[in-house]
Amino acid sequence: MTMVNGSIRSKVPGNLRRLNYAAPSVSSLLQETMAPRKPSSFSKNRPTPTPTSTATTSAVDDGAAGIDLTDTKRLFASISTGKLLKSTAAIHASSFGPMVDLGTAVMNSRLMENPLARKVILDATEHTFYSHFCAGKDLDAAAATLSNLWDAGLSAMMDYGLEHADNNHSCDLNLHEFLRTIEWTKLHQPGQVSFVVVKITAICPVSLLKRVSDLLRWENKDKSLNLPWKLESLPIFSDSSPLYHTPAKPESLTPEEEKDLGLAFERLTKICDHALQINTPLLIDAEDTSIQPAIDYFSYSAAVKYSAATCTGEKDPLIFNTIQAYLKDAKDRLAAAKKAADGMRVPVGFKLVRGAYMSSENRLAASLGAETPIHDTIQKTHNCYNECASFLLDEISGGGGSVVLATHNIESSKLAASKAVSLGIKKDSPCLQFAQLYGMSEALSFGLKNAGFRVSKYLPFGPVDQIMPYLMRRAEENRGMLSTSATDKMLMRKELMRRLRSPASWF
Repeated sequence: MTMVNGSIRSKVPGNLRRLNYAAPSVSSLLQETMAPRKPSSFSKNRPTPTPTSTATTSAVDDGAAGIDLTDTKRLFASISTGKLLKSTAAIHASSFGPMVDLGTAVMNSRLMENPLARKVILDATEHTFYSHFCAGKDLDAAAATLSNLWDAGLSAMMDYGLEHADNNHSCDLNLHEFLRTIEWTKLHQPGQVSFVVVKITAICPVSLLKRVSDLLRWENKDKSLNLPWKLESLPIFSDSSPLYHTPAKPESLTPEEEKDLGLAFERLTKICDHALQINTPLLIDAEDTSIQPAIDYFSYSAAVKYSAATCTGEKDPLIFNTIQAYLKDAKDRLAAAKKAADGMRVPVGFKLVRGAYMSSENRLAASLGAETPIHDTIQKTHNCYNECASFLLDEISGGGGSVVLATHNIESSKLAASKAVSLGIKKDSPCLQFAQLYGMSEALSFGLKNAGFRVSKYLPFGPVDQIMPYLMRRAEENRGMLSTSATDKMLMRKELMRRLRSPASWF
């Protein structure tokens, strides 16, 4: 992370982002009755949990999906009482609005410029929120967290907490960290690390990503525009995609910019080569719409480039790109990319999320006098997510496709799980995986795992000050996800009360 006068203030966003919208009410989720490929080289042979009968009958009839969120003894069986108490306290604190506001104010204050105050704040953070939401300061520390997850039946998506790069030197340093993380996965059992997360903003300067995005948008408007640097890719836009970011024809890339773009692709190539050698797929993180076209271009170009190496009729994708369902054009872009990939025989996977940049997206659109690219209501975002998930599940059942359903929304998870089963997709299929952030939605993660599905935790690691912006976003997200965090709190309290009545089960 770039430091300014010893402070991280500039890296903590004023309006913190949300990765998920609020889920449906707790009572409706716990009482609602939900209606209704191939082995690969990237498929890890991890032990797959199988459902077992319990004495507790679920209040929710999930049919063959079998997701039970009522039996807290089974849900939290792998969590010690001490850890459960600490987790409950962290979730309560991070979902308490005034505390989130106070934390944001402190991070943005001049206190962070005072060495003593900075140390006190970072030490306090390390032993509270950091230890709850993060795996450790480095890979060695993260190994213990990874082992604990594996023992509980969960895999991990390793995410080194890198900030945006602003020059080639910082990009090269970040490349080294990505390569170290990929190499580190060899030290662990197959399946313990399901993915390594890659941020294109860490290996290509953000200013260049904006320039490339502008040129790609203009090319979409004017098909005669020649982009000599452009590689073969998949569709990035749809007819419904917003183009207001680029109101006038941008200047062509300068020779220096073209050189830097080439260097960025070389970095991604090194990452892909090493991941292919180690047999670890890559998740490409999404960003805001001002630079997302360039990120999609990087992701899809890499997928095309490595199609011969990964598509032998039996292999899963190397590259998983992220689709943000809170964007109005999400489903159209997803369908276009998938159709083109199938036609070109390019294996590409998708990670489906709701979205992370609601405040900044709305603010930018308003400043340009444009309509927001985000769905007008939370329910429309839920609908879009569920429709995209349904589309991808249909693709998997037809013999082509891989998806990571990254969500804290219980209803969306149950809908997807039920549909997967109804389509005949095996619960332990390497083409289907659910994911939640480490330290959040524990009940949902264990409920899905206990039902037999593959589940990963998004596992950030890195120095405390470097990950501080991530922690503040988690706190903001917990405040926004009122019913989801309420579900976790309610279930954790229920399990703690059960253990209080039965002290022998504490350990």
